[in-house]
Amino acid sequence: MSRRPTLRDVSVLAGVSAKTVSRVVNDDPAVAPDTAERVRVAIRELGFHPNPVARSLRVGRDDAIGLVVENIADPFMAEVTGAVEEVARERGMFVVIASAGYAPENERMVVNGLTNRRVAGLIITPTSGDHSYLGHGPVRFPTVFVDRPPIQHDSDTVLADNEGGAKAATQHVIQHGHRRVAFIGDRLHIYTTRLRYQGFRAAMAEAGLPVDERLVRVDAMGSQNSTAATIDLLTSNPTPTAVISANARTSLGVVRALHQRDRTDIAHVSFDDFQGAESLSPPVTAIYQDPQGLGRAAATLLFDRINGMDGPPRRVVLPVKLIVRGSGELPPPPDPA
Repeated sequence: MSRRPTLRDVSVLAGVSAKTVSRVVNDDPAVAPDTAERVRVAIRELGFHPNPVARSLRVGRDDAIGLVVENIADPFMAEVTGAVEEVARERGMFVVIASAGYAPENERMVVNGLTNRRVAGLIITPTSGDHSYLGHGPVRFPTVFVDRPPIQHDSDTVLADNEGGAKAATQHVIQHGHRRVAFIGDRLHIYTTRLRYQGFRAAMAEAGLPVDERLVRVDAMGSQNSTAATIDLLTSNPTPTAVISANARTSLGVVRALHQRDRTDIAHVSFDDFQGAESLSPPVTAIYQDPQGLGRAAATLLFDRINGMDGPPRRVVLPVKLIVRGSGELPPPPDPA
């Protein structure tokens, strides 16, 4: 088809009325699921894209949802974003993506910019410590938080099992004989770091092992800082025999330090898998949280609200899993004579 496909073309291919196609594009929940799926197949086959200007005039909002992340270049957030876009595309919508950076004050500015653009709803990975501002505007937008919950605001939220995953990582190295276990992560005011640190401490307590505060670094923001923190631990007394790193950025710094100092005999479990982890020597054992699952779940909850679903805020916690590769199974190295 040389011309741009129209709504009428979709209706003919799907064998339904143009009005039914319009209802599917507008996410009308009254359309029968099999009919809606037939229309979506026709949309994909023809490459049909609704006219956002026309639709915004009809329904009083843009044909898009907003997605606010810290940094779109972050591999984890890139996968979350891709999954959100996939769900939106299935519903004839597109996604406006904005990076807020790591400064909490930027979040509100970015959110206000998206709501002024009249997006239909928002998915936010929060950095701010107060989200009450979301209820102050003249119009309340459907909002879903992903990866971290809101503060002072009621909203649907999708999380990974941060505490349980970190606990499992720590138990894993303890089961392989480690007693001097280090924890390296970001600042504790960040929700995910705080819960992962709690999981680490819980596993140590259950094993009857004290947490040596000299082996804790919770100011390692990014791989460069975590490299420096790891080198500091390796050159201090006591030296850890195992390291739990709290996110992928931290893990990259830990791996760099262990290889630079030729200390790959130190056991290491990363919370978050990362590209190339299985190719290192030893391959890095990791706690895998499903970023695509987080993105799909968040987008699904948001479209439920956009389509009129009412009720109390929903909280979805997705499970994580331990991927055993080798680094987390190393025995404790012998103490120097």
